[in-house]
Amino acid sequence: MKIQPIFRKGVTLTACLLSMSATSQTTEIEEILVTASLAPLLASKSANSVTIISREQLENRAALSLSSILRDVPGFSVSQAGVLGSQTQIRVRGSEANHLMVTIDGVEANDPSQSDEFSWGTLTASDIERIEIIRGPQSSLRGSDAVAGVVNIITRSAEKSGFSAFLDAGSRSTNHSGFNVSHRQDDFDIRFGVSYVESDGANIARSGNEKDGYENTTLNLKSGLKVNDKIKLSFSARASDGMNQFDADNDFDGFVEDQDRESEFGNSIMGLQVDYSSPDGLWQHKLLISRAENDNTAFADGVKGNVTASTKDQYQFTGSRSFNSGAQTLSFLAEREEEEWMQRGAISWGVYDPNQDRERNNDSLAVEYRADVTSQLTLALSGRRDDNSEFDGANTYRGEAVYQLSSDMRIRGALGTAIKNPTFTERFGFYTNFIGNPNLVPEKSKSWEVGFDRQIMQEELVLSVTAFDAELENEIDGFVYDPATYAYTSGNMDGKSARKGAEVSVDGNFSDSMTFSGSYTYIDSKDGSNVREVRRPRHSGSLSLGWQMSDTLQLNTNLQFSGEQTDVYFPPFPEPSQVVKLDSHTLLNLNLNYQANEKLDMYLKLENALDENYEEVYGYQTLGFGTSVGLRYQL
Repeated sequence: MKIQPIFRKGVTLTACLLSMSATSQTTEIEEILVTASLAPLLASKSANSVTIISREQLENRAALSLSSILRDVPGFSVSQAGVLGSQTQIRVRGSEANHLMVTIDGVEANDPSQSDEFSWGTLTASDIERIEIIRGPQSSLRGSDAVAGVVNIITRSAEKSGFSAFLDAGSRSTNHSGFNVSHRQDDFDIRFGVSYVESDGANIARSGNEKDGYENTTLNLKSGLKVNDKIKLSFSARASDGMNQFDADNDFDGFVEDQDRESEFGNSIMGLQVDYSSPDGLWQHKLLISRAENDNTAFADGVKGNVTASTKDQYQFTGSRSFNSGAQTLSFLAEREEEEWMQRGAISWGVYDPNQDRERNNDSLAVEYRADVTSQLTLALSGRRDDNSEFDGANTYRGEAVYQLSSDMRIRGALGTAIKNPTFTERFGFYTNFIGNPNLVPEKSKSWEVGFDRQIMQEELVLSVTAFDAELENEIDGFVYDPATYAYTSGNMDGKSARKGAEVSVDGNFSDSMTFSGSYTYIDSKDGSNVREVRRPRHSGSLSLGWQMSDTLQLNTNLQFSGEQTDVYFPPFPEPSQVVKLDSHTLLNLNLNYQANEKLDMYLKLENALDENYEEVYGYQTLGFGTSVGLRYQL
């Protein structure tokens, strides 16, 4: 699933090709990226590996969780510990799960209370307009967390005044419903949406028959006001609240079994943004003030257990100045982040106290210069300085080049550095069999990538190939056994971890009624001891085919392949941990969409149609075959 129009003379490009998961759709306007640079950027000028997912794709796949769609993205490895709502991790190009920065309408949404990972398991696909995915190091612009890339989720704005609603019902008593109200008049718009998910789920454990359910209520608000030709105000907020049930290893045999365990979650983001453009359009300024809050509470047999919570306040100013009729752009950023973290729990053995309150601040300055050296060659250089209250100051940089060989072919390359600060959990966390290490130092990464993009078959297909290589220093291992405490802790590893590989994707139209998308990724990821990193398949890929059978009927077929990978098994004490293999698996998903009229459309969805039995986390069962039917109505 890659939609990145990059070729066309002048300002137009090849068709913006929707993969199998979407209706064939073309555009003559080149894509504008808001994530790949400090200032909005034409896609053809970016050396990044970019994937864009549209609202049409999400709707045509009838996606409930966004992570199910992201399995199609080249370089992405998804690990879900069980059923809907379970912990879900995404690793990009062999990196760690907390090396991917996620923003919602530009607001950083990674959860400091959960090792700086984003809570993919609680994110529904409702009310999303567009997703921009940038692979490769972005710390020179975004700072810590952006070691392997950035996912920017852009929510829907009010296009017109109206009302819409949707309803989806399927296997395991899974129901997904919601509504949206929009108003637009002159220079003001506002949109409010509500969605609700509930599911009885299925059993996560290999044994037993207890079902692990899930509930999620999500609210989304977005508004904009054009004050005048120079100033625009915008506000966005998104909040989710719910619970997911899970199992635990109560007898310490290394496998989870049926348990009455539940995790309640609450997360929210909000951002106020002011955009200013000078009358001549040469100056562009943006001020963003935002907050992200997260709250997680665990229950065992109805008894409240560990509680973690965090807040992150961000104050960001970005400015840019263009020169030579837009051929050159100089951008700068000033940013302050303030993080707070809290953990509550029972004191263990009268010694280990999990009740802690911690905070840290980060002040940053960044600059970026972009230049169209010739009509064919574009160069860019960026650098950032981060001063953190807990760690030494860090400098990161990135350089990139794009060369247009012809109207239908370009080559691109980039190199850069990145950092990842140790998380609150890694330094101060306290859980069963885990005690944090406050002496950790930041991880540091160096990487490069080269690639080319070409239109083939009379510009009906776009072929993209990218090779990448990254080196990570001070990698943090969260499973270091400490004989003094008989528990695990975190530690910086010796040596340098190596991640290298290649991505290949093809997107296009076979005919006016048929679209095609395919991708393949090879990843070789090893730690500093030359041991293969876990939960990273060497081979993965997807194939998608969309067929517009008639004016009202559309069939979408999707295959997702994940190759053999490794994981870690923790047998009963005193046996050491063991590396185990997870078998490869292939998932077949089908969607049949029927457009009844301009206001009503209906769909039938089959997930894991071959009823594949597989695990993405050792010992955690995933969902088998499932089906659902749904409808969407719009006034």
